[in-house]
Amino acid sequence: MHCRISELRDKQVICAQNGMALGPVCDVEVDTCSGQICSLVIFGRCHGLGIFGREDDIIIPWCEIKVIGPDTILVGMQPPQFNRRGGFWRKFKK
Repeated sequence: MHCRISELRDKQVICAQNGMALGPVCDVEVDTCSGQICSLVIFGRCHGLGIFGREDDIIIPWCEIKVIGPDTILVGMQPPQFNRRGGFWRKFKK
């Protein structure tokens, strides 16, 4: 299956371990020497319409991607941990 980077941006990223929706792909990191995609980036959620900043971005290494479907991308990494306020801790267990 061939896919353009612009088509990746609209796909929803789902954690395969627990089914949690992490958000849509917002950006892609590319190795310009080899021309390969290194990782997908999901921007952090905004606090107070962006006035109070936003959470950290989620960086998903390319090796963690299991399936790229027509509407979703399944990743096999550990899901983010929730803090007391319901937001994400962006540190994943290794």
